Amino acid sequence: MDSTFLLVALIIAVALAFDYINGFHDAANSIATVVATRVLNPLHAVIWAGVWNFVAVFVLDTGVASTVGKGMVDLKVVTPFVVLAGLLGAISWNLLTWWWGLPSSSSHALIGGYGGAAMAKVALTQGITSTFDALVIPGWIKTISFIVIAPALGMALAYLLMVAVYWVFRDTHPNRVDKWFRGLQLFSSAVFSFSHGANDAQKTMGIITSVLFSAGYISEFIVPVPVIWAAYIAIAAGTMSGGWRIVRTMGARLTRLKPRGGFCAETAAAISILFPTYLHMPVSTTHVIAGSIAGVGSIHRLKAVRWGLATNIVWAWIMTIPASAGVGAFCMALIYFLAGKS
Repeated sequence: MDSTFLLVALIIAVALAFDYINGFHDAANSIATVVATRVLNPLHAVIWAGVWNFVAVFVLDTGVASTVGKGMVDLKVVTPFVVLAGLLGAISWNLLTWWWGLPSSSSHALIGGYGGAAMAKVALTQGITSTFDALVIPGWIKTISFIVIAPALGMALAYLLMVAVYWVFRDTHPNRVDKWFRGLQLFSSAVFSFSHGANDAQKTMGIITSVLFSAGYISEFIVPVPVIWAAYIAIAAGTMSGGWRIVRTMGARLTRLKPRGGFCAETAAAISILFPTYLHMPVSTTHVIAGSIAGVGSIHRLKAVRWGLATNIVWAWIMTIPASAGVGAFCMALIYFLAGKS
């Protein structure tokens, strides 16, 4: 059997494993609010979230996949080993932050690992002064800008939605309001899970398509239909596996939530993810839901949000791209020196 075929098959398996871990890692983001408000128990919540993560396969295109696969790293420098090293960097950082219980971004871990591996490959083969030639700079500028824009949009929308809810139901007893919003939160959590699958599954599609293109198995950068289905199945399965360490951080420790707050946070986050998805931009669902939850908490008073914990989360966000890029670059260097492959 062809060695290239075996290598590509291995990398696709690793990519789908990352997709599964992405769902596993980000399950907390999808279910934290609906569990924290006790609308669903954890088991039913992860099943609900997993189903809606998968439903996106029937609706959206692959624009985000194209951005990740060819809009951030120059395909001329991409080889199967670059993709493999990038995936190892992303998976390592994802598992480490999961163990710490920090809701870091799987999306940024992936693009960081991919970019770091590509830069290492160029540095090793063309010289260190050419390192940044591996990157498509405009793509990185847009993506990094959304590290700020996406959670800020989520926070602002959640705050405004909470203001609207308080105003509309100002003469209604809070217990009755929360009873109504328990039902509405099923809808909002479904939409948020749908938006998560719509954006995050496409990132893995982009990586798999990159390795197929670089290995010569496809002549154009078009995501094959089997890749689309495999990516959505993997992320849905991972979501159903849960991520209980991060649920506690997102759903209980950051701020206290009631059903109306959960509805506003999830709705704001879903809008803040679907908008850049429409623009074919990869965003972090972790960043967005954390910003939305903070926006809900701040409606009462700023002290309602545990800003010390929020600061730790922000530091995890800041560290994600450089840390995963460093691991990706290290893996690429290891492959290069030990196996003589680039």
